[in-house]
Amino acid sequence: MAEMAPVRFGDLEVARVEEMIWTVSPRYLYAGIANERFEPYRDWLVPHFSTEDFKWRLSIHTFVVRTPHHTIVVDTCVGNDRNRSLPIWNQMRTDFPERLAAAGVVPEEVDYVFCTHMHVDHVGWNTRLEDGRFVPTFPNAKYLFHRTEWEHWKETEEEIQAEVVKDSILPIVDAGLAEMVESDHVIEDGVRLQSTPGHTPGHCSLALGAGDAEDAVITGDLIHHPFLVAEPDWPSRVCWDPAMAARTRREFVERYADTATRVLGTHFAPPTAVRIESGPAGCRVTF
Repeated sequence: MAEMAPVRFGDLEVARVEEMIWTVSPRYLYAGIANERFEPYRDWLVPHFSTEDFKWRLSIHTFVVRTPHHTIVVDTCVGNDRNRSLPIWNQMRTDFPERLAAAGVVPEEVDYVFCTHMHVDHVGWNTRLEDGRFVPTFPNAKYLFHRTEWEHWKETEEEIQAEVVKDSILPIVDAGLAEMVESDHVIEDGVRLQSTPGHTPGHCSLALGAGDAEDAVITGDLIHHPFLVAEPDWPSRVCWDPAMAARTRREFVERYADTATRVLGTHFAPPTAVRIESGPAGCRVTF
């Protein structure tokens, strides 16, 4: 399989650091979806994004955005040493810190951490276990969270999500490293949030590019899998508001189809950085 080589957009460089590739039935996310639904798209789904029998290949990874001024970590995966309800994620022991180091990332030198939303597989390495407690992994960074997202989850009664908040968000807040921002927040010239709600209330993607142009967009869970570029209206059972998520996704696909904008899918398996192309049978991804 092809890896995603670091890509450059003017003065910006984006690298992908993988925690794991997860091969799973699409029905885990999209109940009732039959394999026949994928057959028209076989030529570009297989082998990069799907197995021959249409099990989805979902990547969990971090994007590292380097600008002339800052190092920005976008989404921080699942993390080690955590009690999680999904067996594959429970008490994980991965070499993700070593992979970050191999990509040239020194935790103390990271300036910003941006989490597209606060689900379990996007905030885990915000913290690491040290002497029996979770402490910030990136001790000198500002951690950017959308204010609406924080307000929605900070006192959640959902047991699973409460555990995530406890070990991956609250230690950041308690350390004084959290900054609650709005959906129009600009990290620096050419790096800004883009509101993409529906999967969660405050979900935001990250747009990269000078001025009003977007050279690339880091999706978060706006689009879980490239199949949804072809069928953006398919509702996910893990979305807070499936109808809103579908509308947001369709608008995104229509906006970027047949443009030069690179779509950096937060769960897209390698090659990960794709473009959206329209055609008589609907949209597809190319790379």
